[in-house]
Amino acid sequence: MEYLELGDKELAPEYRELKENVHRFARDVLRPAAVALDKLASPEQVIAPDSRLWQFFKQAWALGYHTVTIPAEYGGLGLHGVGMQVFLEELGWGSADLALSLGVASFPFSALAMTGNPRLIDEYVTPFIQDREARHIGCWPVTEPSHGSDWAMALSADYDPATPGRATIRRDGDGYVISGQKAPWVSNGTISTHGLTYLMEPASSGRQGGGAVAFIPFDLPGVSKGKPLNKLGQRALNQGEIFFDNVRVPAEYVMITPETFEYGAAATLTGANSTMAAVFTGVARSAFDLALEYSRQRVQGGVPICEHQLVQKHLFEMFTKVQACRTLSRAVLAHNDGAAIPELEYACAAKTFCTQAAFEVASDALQLFGGNGLSRDYPIEKIFRDARASLIEDGTNDVLSLAGARRIIDRA
Repeated sequence: MEYLELGDKELAPEYRELKENVHRFARDVLRPAAVALDKLASPEQVIAPDSRLWQFFKQAWALGYHTVTIPAEYGGLGLHGVGMQVFLEELGWGSADLALSLGVASFPFSALAMTGNPRLIDEYVTPFIQDREARHIGCWPVTEPSHGSDWAMALSADYDPATPGRATIRRDGDGYVISGQKAPWVSNGTISTHGLTYLMEPASSGRQGGGAVAFIPFDLPGVSKGKPLNKLGQRALNQGEIFFDNVRVPAEYVMITPETFEYGAAATLTGANSTMAAVFTGVARSAFDLALEYSRQRVQGGVPICEHQLVQKHLFEMFTKVQACRTLSRAVLAHNDGAAIPELEYACAAKTFCTQAAFEVASDALQLFGGNGLSRDYPIEKIFRDARASLIEDGTNDVLSLAGARRIIDRA
């Protein structure tokens, strides 16, 4: 790497080494794969058996990057706090779509590891850790046809359970039965093998149903999937619907019950928002790097455009936003890593700020490229589309701002 980024001088040696290794992987493996997948005509081609997606997954799995959130005591990389931010920023620098796909792949298994249930860890977590062929891929089914970002505003999940498409869970003997569907925005949805699924109890006897979260293997009877979603940006990130038709799971697969749902949902949303902030810090940095390099090469008015003062002003403003993103995203991950109770307001601040900054930096970078920025022959066009999607992804920035504000107002 040419120079240390802001905050990197203070990194522990193992994090400096991690940064260099992940950057190399992002540069040599992740980015070329994402660019190639982005150019495919349909999302079906992205997930086809001979697609480059599977080569990328196998290379990532071979390095153990799929275990990043699994505790070291079980054999995972066990990254958290600053180490997690370093890892995610470098992946985001490579490309947001595959960074997010890789990140969510471990989510159900890391959540299962946190239960400490020896049987479930042996049956599901250990095989995932030992997998080097990408045979185990996780997802996080939350949004549904009838609702999306609104769940971030109502962590008690007190929506009308009669709303069509609502995924419900009900007790049945010594297990549970799950029915309903999830919206097409489930990342890794149509290629996943397991999901950490957000559900709702039906109302009964005048009692409003509560939220629950279940680990669901998708080879169970009654699980089916829709077609992959065709999108403007992040086209290498597979997303699609999942349907549950009276799917029966053992009671131990239900990891969060209505009594603990609010805390569990807040913890999950805090983690997801923090992840987005770190990934899109990398996206902002990649756009700035490309713009700076191009401005040194592109000649207009007899000199490289970086010699023009207006271009210099834009470059400095972009540079400043990148540094602010890194400082905030790293601080938030470090802070919540040591917090007894997840502080969602900080994560919401990081996600909304970093994704907005990434979009602004990508837009300014595209402007500096001029007409070339509109051409698919240059990578900035893809980065711009990917950054735009982030303002809606994992909760729209408008709604997350309100969720964060509510937390601030309600502080004791």
